[in-house]
Amino acid sequence: MPGFAANLTMMYPEHRFIDRYAAAARDGFKAVECLLPYDEPAATLAATLREHGLRQVLINSPSGDWKAGERGIASLPGRERDFRNGFLQAVEYALAMQCPQIHAMAGIAPKDAERAQLLEVYKENLAWAAEQARMAGIRVLIEPIAQRNMPGFFLNRQEEAHAIVTEIGASNLKVLMDLFHCQVEEGDLAIRIRKYLADGKQTRVGHFQIAGVPERHEPDTGEVRYSYLFDLIDQLGFEGWIGCEYIPAGATSEGLGWFQSWRTA
Repeated sequence: MPGFAANLTMMYPEHRFIDRYAAAARDGFKAVECLLPYDEPAATLAATLREHGLRQVLINSPSGDWKAGERGIASLPGRERDFRNGFLQAVEYALAMQCPQIHAMAGIAPKDAERAQLLEVYKENLAWAAEQARMAGIRVLIEPIAQRNMPGFFLNRQEEAHAIVTEIGASNLKVLMDLFHCQVEEGDLAIRIRKYLADGKQTRVGHFQIAGVPERHEPDTGEVRYSYLFDLIDQLGFEGWIGCEYIPAGATSEGLGWFQSWRTA
């Protein structure tokens, strides 16, 4: 059965970031993920994980100037040095936290840029990052993100992401399949899951994320019946993690009925 990882960037906003680890552990999570952990020293985060018996299963590499609207820089021409320096910092954090996966966000395409140029920069950066991560025993993930939620984002569809992963050919480069974004952008979730998890142990999918559609609240709200998809993912032999990257509708712990029922099933 896949395990669930609490996304500490979105969940438990009622707590300071560092205190969200304890809150997730109290609610029964065994694993966590987050976007950008770099405001805290890596040693502090590693000690917090050990204290609460948690596994960190995913972090993002530094994604540019987030407050200014940047959402990754892996595909942006002229930012190669920034991306690579940031990725090396992410590797240091991942090693300290014993985190097996780093997500490298593609970024929002400049309005005057040609897609072919962005794609070439993206592939070169990813090939380089995959090699750095391979030497550290870490996987690199790329994620298609829906245009509705992040207008102008370079990578939007599952087929695009899988084609890039296949072309680069690095065994530790995988796709982060966010089912919220996939439903918003493409739909047909079960068919796509079957397509990309034809062999659960050799799949190009390294990680899933979930949220209710369309409001991005708890996964037991909205139009997607996740209980069906969880069973499907399990049947197909996926052995990775499902990240809970959603915005709680209220207090986080009060909205975890879906998690408690599935955890004890």
